[in-house]
Amino acid sequence: MDEGQQPLDAMVEPALPDDHRSGFVAVIGRPNVGKSTLLNRVLGQKIAITSPKPQTTRDQMLGILTTTDAQLLFLDTPGIHRPLHKLGEYMVQVAADTIADADVVLWLVDVNSLPTEEDRAIASLLHQLTTRKKRRIKLPPLILGFNQIDRWGGDAESTAVRVREYEALLGWAAGTTRDGRPAVSTANFSASTGRGIDDLLALVRTLLPFGPRYYPEDQITDVNLRYMAGEIIREKALYLLQDEVPHSLAVEVDEFVERSATLTYISAVLYVERDTQKAIVLGSGGSMIKRIGQNARPEIEELVGTKVYLELWVKVWERWRKRQNLLRQLGYAVERGR
Repeated sequence: MDEGQQPLDAMVEPALPDDHRSGFVAVIGRPNVGKSTLLNRVLGQKIAITSPKPQTTRDQMLGILTTTDAQLLFLDTPGIHRPLHKLGEYMVQVAADTIADADVVLWLVDVNSLPTEEDRAIASLLHQLTTRKKRRIKLPPLILGFNQIDRWGGDAESTAVRVREYEALLGWAAGTTRDGRPAVSTANFSASTGRGIDDLLALVRTLLPFGPRYYPEDQITDVNLRYMAGEIIREKALYLLQDEVPHSLAVEVDEFVERSATLTYISAVLYVERDTQKAIVLGSGGSMIKRIGQNARPEIEELVGTKVYLELWVKVWERWRKRQNLLRQLGYAVERGR
């Protein structure tokens, strides 16, 4: 993947079939329901970090899947939840904007659980997007994706009941979409094992509009190496740190320098909100920050294709999730008036 590679307005592809389809697929759902795992599974390699901690994804992530007859542009979004601070508002706004601009919406739910309050909030958000006076849109085709089917022990009848329980949240969406197709489809799959993924992709393709390729066929994302290195560091920290720290943790790569053909120097800052959290991230004698670096370095080296000299620092930014100026510095900012 070349850093800084840009999409093409329309590639000249004389070999493309007449029924070639392309478009954006917004992958939405409550926190920790498997959106990033699905994106990595679909692409066949890891571009989005995953963690058992909820609200791991904080921004939109593009994954590009190119086949002989389609280019599916998956947009992984932050988990939709009730925001408690400016960062939460940003994350929910990113998801809402992605839905409004998508050609298909894939709403992931856990087939093993009844609809939660967060699921009901997502249904409400989808409804609001179609009725908001200043921004009335017709909902694009919606797929209810029942994830973790590998853990589901129900028979056909109980599966149908579970599907109806989620479809009941979308009673207002009954009918057809903006292009005359059924408003809601369903799919059963497992993002972790790959079961049912081919059927899901076939369904997504049928719902996309006809169109050209917008990215080179060998490109899988539009994010640069610097961003991905920071996300890898954050992922490793999320796995190693105690529960009180992850939501208060941000990572900023402040230096990313190719010192030679075989060595890349990376310096990154891990921001937390309190001195007690800084002590946890550092660990006794610096043991924890060292473990984070040791866990992140091999994956970053595989990403950049060179050895990596990685330096990590920890700084305290009090209440950074609630401070607009600090969020803006980290790349999280909700525009006023939205």
